[in-house]
Amino acid sequence: MGDWRPMNLDYCPRCGKLYAKGYRDICPNCIKEIEEEYQRCVEYLKEHRHINIQQLSEATGVSVRQITRFIREGRISISAFPNMYYGCESCGAPIREGNMCPKCVRKLANEIKAQQAVDERLKADTQSDRLDTYQINKTERKDR
Repeated sequence: MGDWRPMNLDYCPRCGKLYAKGYRDICPNCIKEIEEEYQRCVEYLKEHRHINIQQLSEATGVSVRQITRFIREGRISISAFPNMYYGCESCGAPIREGNMCPKCVRKLANEIKAQQAVDERLKADTQSDRLDTYQINKTERKDR
């Protein structure tokens, strides 16, 4: 009898259909659809340099979310399109590069620094507690 291995099946998160999972996390039909959406965007942008992301979405029928994905993946470069912005992942403010606006990047950096300070204090307190315990044990032994 041959070697039987169960197929790696999953539901496509985009369309919900069952498919044999391979290299991608979506089904082949959705991959094809995304490529068609990408081509529509690229073709439209060739003729319309001064549109924004919302106008591109309305003209092509491609969601702002998918267009943003194309930009973040580096498939669509917005450097030649002066009115093209997408939203900061944290606050939604318009940005032209990266995932977050400068304000949110600063806020995140400050939160990280604050957490690091808390971690350092906890570490110092833990080490201090260990020393105190050692001193107590040492004193108790002298009493014996």
